[in-house]
Amino acid sequence: MRIITALTMFNMCFSLSAQTESDALFMAKKNLCGGFVYGNTTWDHYWEGTFYRDNANIGTFKSNSVMAMTNYGISNSLNLIASAAWVDNRVTAGTLIGQKGIQDLNLFLKKELWAKEIKGFNGSLVAVGGVSTPLSNYVADYLPLSIGMRSKTASLRLLGDVQKGHWYGTASAMYTRRNNVTIDRNAYYTTEMVYSNEVFIPDMFSYNLRLGWRDGAEKYFELLADRMNTLGGFDMRKNDMPFLSNDMESLRVGVNLKYPVPRVSGMSVMLTGMHTLTGRNMGKAKTLMAGVVYQVEFKNGAKK
Repeated sequence: MRIITALTMFNMCFSLSAQTESDALFMAKKNLCGGFVYGNTTWDHYWEGTFYRDNANIGTFKSNSVMAMTNYGISNSLNLIASAAWVDNRVTAGTLIGQKGIQDLNLFLKKELWAKEIKGFNGSLVAVGGVSTPLSNYVADYLPLSIGMRSKTASLRLLGDVQKGHWYGTASAMYTRRNNVTIDRNAYYTTEMVYSNEVFIPDMFSYNLRLGWRDGAEKYFELLADRMNTLGGFDMRKNDMPFLSNDMESLRVGVNLKYPVPRVSGMSVMLTGMHTLTGRNMGKAKTLMAGVVYQVEFKNGAKK
């Protein structure tokens, strides 16, 4: 017996650091920032549809991940962002075998569309387009232990940011188009019997809100909340296995900070904590993340 995992690893990792696809900060032209993020997610209760329960057959779900990410400034208002993660999922009880491996490649182009100062308030509007594709032939039809959904995606995010002094607020909305996937069986049951190895994956819509204090892109502290829901799908049946096309919803809150490493120019550390408040066909997850990034500038072919 299996239950649904928090399939938001990508969003969680990218809520961690500055100059990412979900904030209004940009890497300067010919600057490159790269780093690694370690993440740990656990839960022992979940929502089976809207019913909140535990499951002694699996005990506690535990996920550990390491994400490599980089951001390059094509110009001061256009950034290219890339990331890929290695994920290890396990449960503490029962007979389910843990899964681990390289997940997906994520690519984003981030463009500032408008920026202006009005009566002491600095406002900006940003658009972000992204795609993702699996990097390995991992098993998707094995929730909650599968490391991803193996669906190729395309997304568009619109983001608004307002700052006065060091205080700021950022709000964004993102639509994600997800391709169907094939699984290693020729029939499955959703709300009816389907005789095919192709599974419909519903598209996804998400919102993100950040409120905090920042000093440039190198130092900040923020409170954040995000809401995610699939545009379709069905609920898990009582005591049954979850499935890729389940209706998945979640509301999470957390804190996020970044601080430069003293006496090491260009290096910063980041910390994030997230907690799931409500969900549907999701685990009530707690997530802790820590990472380090380093920034360099390229001029005339040389590194500065």
